[in-house]
Amino acid sequence: MPEAPLTPAKRTLGEEGTFAPNAPAPFVELGVTSNFSFLRGASDAVDLVLTAHALGYDALGIADRNTMAGVVRLHGEARTARMRPVIGCRLDLVDAPSLLAYPKTRAGYGRLCRLLSAGKMRTVDGAWQDKGACDITLAMAAEALGGVDDVVLIAVPGERLDPFVADLPRLREALPVSHIAAAHLYRGDDRARINRLSELAKTLGLKLVATNDVHYHTPARRPLQDVMTCIREKVTIFTAGRLLDANAERHLKSPAEMARLFADWPEAIAESRVIADACTFSLDELRYDYPRETVPEGKTADGYLAELTWQGAARRYPDGVPAHVRATVERELALIGKLDIARYFLTIHEIIRFARSRDILCQGRGSAANSAVCYCLEITAVDPAQHDVLFERFISEERKEPPDIDVDFEHERREEVIQHIYDKYGRDRAGLCATVIHYRPRMAVREVGKVMGLSEDVTSALARTVWGSWGSTVDGDNVNEAGLDLDDPHLKRTIALADELIGMPRHLSQHVGGFILTEKPLVETVPIGNGAMADRSFIEWDKDDIDALGIFKVDVLALGMLTCIRKCFELIAVHYDRPLTLASV
Repeated sequence: MPEAPLTPAKRTLGEEGTFAPNAPAPFVELGVTSNFSFLRGASDAVDLVLTAHALGYDALGIADRNTMAGVVRLHGEARTARMRPVIGCRLDLVDAPSLLAYPKTRAGYGRLCRLLSAGKMRTVDGAWQDKGACDITLAMAAEALGGVDDVVLIAVPGERLDPFVADLPRLREALPVSHIAAAHLYRGDDRARINRLSELAKTLGLKLVATNDVHYHTPARRPLQDVMTCIREKVTIFTAGRLLDANAERHLKSPAEMARLFADWPEAIAESRVIADACTFSLDELRYDYPRETVPEGKTADGYLAELTWQGAARRYPDGVPAHVRATVERELALIGKLDIARYFLTIHEIIRFARSRDILCQGRGSAANSAVCYCLEITAVDPAQHDVLFERFISEERKEPPDIDVDFEHERREEVIQHIYDKYGRDRAGLCATVIHYRPRMAVREVGKVMGLSEDVTSALARTVWGSWGSTVDGDNVNEAGLDLDDPHLKRTIALADELIGMPRHLSQHVGGFILTEKPLVETVPIGNGAMADRSFIEWDKDDIDALGIFKVDVLALGMLTCIRKCFELIAVHYDRPLTLASV
């Protein structure tokens, strides 16, 4: 089994050929919480998949709380291990019992994402809901998922059964709930509890399904999960009490062990397999589709792009397009047509055209400067008649990589461009990428130290010894430099837990300017939530997730120097009557 890289934020399993597929197992774990259920799950996709494969699983579900943020990671790692990822989420409703929701089809997945987006972008008293919140009511769930049969809904009992039993008929009436989840809690009454759930299921025409409510891949991660709970609830480990699980049983168990635990309820084991086999949806089914309003009615994307390019060439070269530039443009247009990415260029061009109509200075950066088409469309100012451009640095048929055009705008006016994109495409079709904020050494030391009861001066002294913004460990040198004694068992334990926390996701933030724009509703591809900034919304996946799924993004960036240059142009025009542009200086 391959050893994963050390930095948790960037861990992957490597090459697919390393793993042999497992035979179909009688049980599939569907109650998996990853570390993208922030401060709840204590294991990442790599650890979960490695452990599941070693235990004999051929498929593994994921059900993070009110989010799809971690599904791409599990999808990729499971495929590498030659396992089948079963994509779903856990819906924690504000006024009803929780549900495990697993879409059977692409349409069901779209409905689930739309529901999550509605929960994340609610308005409260006319104001946007806070970033990170996701409040879903039973009525909202019924509107999105009621009356259809393409999402498997599994009711999840709480620790106290009486409220669940009282609420279940109402839940069953509003939604096509088909199963009740059963897990061992190891409190001495498991047999009676599961028997009661089994009888309840039969009474209501439902089925029982087994799960272990997994929060980490191995029992050794239970202390870290306790620490995460304390951070989330803002308590110390000494005062947490019943907020913590009573045992370390919420880990992945082998199919054989689960079958043994549910020997008296074999149908619950069998139903997990039935559900997994019925949920055939895969993230591979997500297909990116560029917005179509950039192409006038009656014209094709390739034809309209060629029309705009040659019009731009005529403006760029009023004395005639040089022969070698014409040949370059024709070659680029042919490859763009072959790769079917003309609408990508048209989308960028529309944004550029809006900025120029408002006299907002902008400039494409990076490899796009190697494109004569980008020069003719005024996306870049690098003249192919004066510079040797290499289009293959920008787009290559052999590399099979999507184009990447990063456009800088004046930093004082970029928000106008961003709001234009939202206004033109709508918030259900446009969203910024996410950036995953991970625990870094200083933050990990401070938060774990606080949970473990270390004084503020001790955690501050230790945190000050950590240099740089990233790292994978807090070592003995840091402890010695702070004047602390690593032989102290409590301090040693604190450092070990801080090391485990480093690299774990803390929360989602918005990307600086990476936009995803789609023809069909983006909220049916990935949930969208409110940003911390007013009038900003962003999707739950970061740029690595987007790249893994082959979804293209448009980078709308801010550059202070462009503001300076624009002001210089204005001064030169006023004092010297010289109208300058980026292409002419």
